[in-house]
Parts: sequence; structure tokens; C-alpha cells
Amino acid sequence: MYVITRRFQSMSSVAEAAARAEAGLAPMLVAATGFKGYHIIDAGGGVGLSVTMFETREDADRVKDRALDWIRQNLSDLYQGEPEVTAGEVIYSARPETMGGREASSVQTEARPH
Repeated sequence: MYVITRRFQSMSSVAEAAARAEAGLAPMLVAATGFKGYHIIDAGGGVGLSVTMFETREDADRVKDRALDWIRQNLSDLYQGEPEVTAGEVIYSARPETMGGREASSVQTEARPH
């Protein structure tokens, strides 16, 4: 899995950014090959974070420029400066497994060789 995080400083409203992203950016991402998830986090103090997940880096690269254009065109009035971007391959993941609609008592983990 390939993950891209963006950290936005001095946001006037993370909630407004999330509402706009839900209406405009999310449908673009959901339609992209290899898309796995998108999250927006209000970190407080005018800081907003986004986490976008794709199956591969190639999948992320195919939509990256369109997503950045959308962000600049639709959210630039809500933040100052450029977002700090960090991206890379997931090399370890831990998550609860779901069985029959209930959380299992064990945790699934996976590690990727590096």
C-alpha cells in the first residue's frame, strides 16, 4: 500500500475543507484505480491533515496531479502556504480483523520486506 499525507497550516476551517473535499475530491479519488481510502483530520490549532491510500505508488501517481489541481482550485482560500507532503510505501500494518460483524479478539499484522 502507498500512502500520501498532506499537512495544511493556518486553516480557517478544516470542517469546510472536509465538506468541499467530500463533494468534489472524494468522488475523483474513489473512481481512481487502486484507491484504498481517504481521511481528513482536524489536528486543532488551524492544522488539517489528509491521508490518502492507494494500492501502489503508480496508482497514486496517476491521480496525484489532478488531486493537487483540485486542492489548489477549491481549498486555497482556506489555508496559507503550501501543504507539507509526505508519501511512501507502508512497510508494516496492524489492524483488527472483523468476523461476522464483530471485532475479532486477535489483531492481524503484516510486514513488507524493505
